[in-house]
Amino acid sequence: MSWLRDRRRRKLLERPFPAEWLDILRTNVAHVAWLDAAELAHLCDLVQVFVAEKTWEGCGGLELTDEIRVTIAGDACLLILALPHDLYRKIDTILVYPSTVVSPPRPLGLFEVPQGPVGDGTPILGEAHLHGPVILTWDAVRRGARHPEHGHNVVFHEFAHKLDMFDNAADGTPPLEHREDYARWSKVCSASFAALRERTRQGHLSVLDPYGATNEAEFFAVATEAFFYIPVALREHEAALYDVLRRFYRQDPATRREPAQVS
Repeated sequence: MSWLRDRRRRKLLERPFPAEWLDILRTNVAHVAWLDAAELAHLCDLVQVFVAEKTWEGCGGLELTDEIRVTIAGDACLLILALPHDLYRKIDTILVYPSTVVSPPRPLGLFEVPQGPVGDGTPILGEAHLHGPVILTWDAVRRGARHPEHGHNVVFHEFAHKLDMFDNAADGTPPLEHREDYARWSKVCSASFAALRERTRQGHLSVLDPYGATNEAEFFAVATEAFFYIPVALREHEAALYDVLRRFYRQDPATRREPAQVS
């Protein structure tokens, strides 16, 4: 019931955001440095709700700490900073391993649809399942959160998949605001995806990770990583792609990175 959920959230947000959590965000989530005061305050609210509402499980001997939960929540909530919080309502469980693991065997949930193999023995840094959990490895989370210059962030990647899966399909198209947005999204992303596949086939470098050439779903996840962590380069080399991502996320991280103009 939404009214009960909203009431719980209001009571939760009556509490002050823990000072130690803010220290964690500032230390571990590099993008926090580019947020203004209002954006940071909103991110803190999102983090507080996200940490409280999700089920967290430490796996492989990992003991969960506030640092782990808040770091993951900070990066995950950055994606929805200007979007409805309920885009994450279908995410229930987050499994966190200490480091790279073999994709763990597990039974599918009653309504879960596998996106790729489940427990097939493949080493992973992260994995997102339709109607299933998000799986993350803490060393990859921490490395990506602290070092945006690398352009890789496993939390951005897996939670972009979850945004993509919101309409119960992993097809590289998240829920857009207006019906007319879908035509432009398809045109721009299809062209950029095809160009990336061709560059990858020829062995040429791109501002986008070649893993994005795997399929449309991976393309969206890889593009999201680039949008938030190397936005200036993405805007320079993939202007149309940057623009559709800017319209979807309702954020402009490249402009955030530009030094303030002094009049």
